[in-house]
Amino acid sequence: MQIRTRLTLQFLLIGGIIMIIASVAIYISSSKFRRQDFFSQLSQKAMSTANLLFNTDKADANRILSIESKKPVFLQNEKIIILNYKNDTVYNSDENSDIKIRNNIIEHVKQGFDITYNQDPYDILATLYYTKYDRFVVVAAAIDNEGSSRLKKLKILLIIVCVVSLLLFFVAGWFYSGRALKPISDVVKKVEDITITSLNLRVFEGKGNDEIGKLARTFNKMLERLETSFSMQKNFIANASHELRTPLTSINGQLEVLMMKERSSEEYKSALTSVLDDIKSLIVLSNRLLLIARTSAEGPVNFNKKIRIDEILWQVQEEIQRFNSNYRINISIDNSITDSEQMIVVGDENLLKVAVSNIIDNGCKYSPDHTVEIKLMPIEKSIEIVFEDRGIGIPETDVGKIFEPFYRGGNTISISGTGIGLPLVSQIIKIHNGTVNLSSKLGKGTTVTVLLPTV
Repeated sequence: MQIRTRLTLQFLLIGGIIMIIASVAIYISSSKFRRQDFFSQLSQKAMSTANLLFNTDKADANRILSIESKKPVFLQNEKIIILNYKNDTVYNSDENSDIKIRNNIIEHVKQGFDITYNQDPYDILATLYYTKYDRFVVVAAAIDNEGSSRLKKLKILLIIVCVVSLLLFFVAGWFYSGRALKPISDVVKKVEDITITSLNLRVFEGKGNDEIGKLARTFNKMLERLETSFSMQKNFIANASHELRTPLTSINGQLEVLMMKERSSEEYKSALTSVLDDIKSLIVLSNRLLLIARTSAEGPVNFNKKIRIDEILWQVQEEIQRFNSNYRINISIDNSITDSEQMIVVGDENLLKVAVSNIIDNGCKYSPDHTVEIKLMPIEKSIEIVFEDRGIGIPETDVGKIFEPFYRGGNTISISGTGIGLPLVSQIIKIHNGTVNLSSKLGKGTTVTVLLPTV
């Protein structure tokens, strides 16, 4: 069921319940007021008849009662019966004996209670009348045809009003739910028009701060993220294809040249060495591409292995210096670290080694003195690792893009590299719930700060 239909039915249900409750309340109140008014008139008639009978001469009373009986009255088929304290009938206008008076009713009236009851089609009132020397039970009865007729008319009117109101509630609910949902319908239509080739389109946000405006803004933010993601993915694929094609083309060219004629063993050895270097570069590039793809897909992960970050640094220092003897890596631990527990993080040891080795390798490679200074210091419930070098630095215009895959600073063209190292570092630190920041001054060096949560 569509939301518009559901809202309309809910609107109709609520309105219908309110109308039915109001109509029933009106009908019950009117019936109650009608009955009270009817018995009030009946009581007045009973008292006036008793007054005429007991406070006037008998001859005059009979004459007046005869005159009163001929006047037009509001009570239909009224009957008056007056009994003395011994239950003898003093006065009776019920010629056909239609009214049946039960002894228990007379006894209750003698005790001072007014009794009302129904003897179809009559409504009957029994009350006590006091004179100076005696008490009398006055029973008055009449048929409330006019009141019943008015109640029937009121009942029909209320039913008609309820039916008409329900129709109006349905029309109003359908109209207003349509207007209320129109912005959502517009958003849905616009989103349906957006495809992978038109991610630049945006949903109209309107001018309000209501839920629809928030929904539209949320959609637009999501579209911005998707557009950025698809753009990065497209660039990544293009750059990856280019980076992979370069060593493959080099390998292919060298082998073709090598096979054009017979060569000496030294020439074969030299060519194969060059090919082997290209293959190694290709392997490193492929491994990094696989790592960056893996870390990008995983997002933050809940690791369960405890690792000492200082041991990671010492291991990476040893491995890098084993293959690059001219690299100098100096590690210092802040004096505020008094317990090894302050350097324990939870994560993947191999991934953290890759991240640290990339930062150190970049620092040594781009520094004339091939030196990187590493400092460890605790910050609240985290460990901060600062990597400083005195290298060529990064231009200010490139700092903001340096973590994008395959992006390289404009001053690094003469130095070999793939532009994957720092993006890979960023992804690895991210899935370890940490942060990485970079600051650099051209010609003076670069500082990379990694913050990882400790146990």
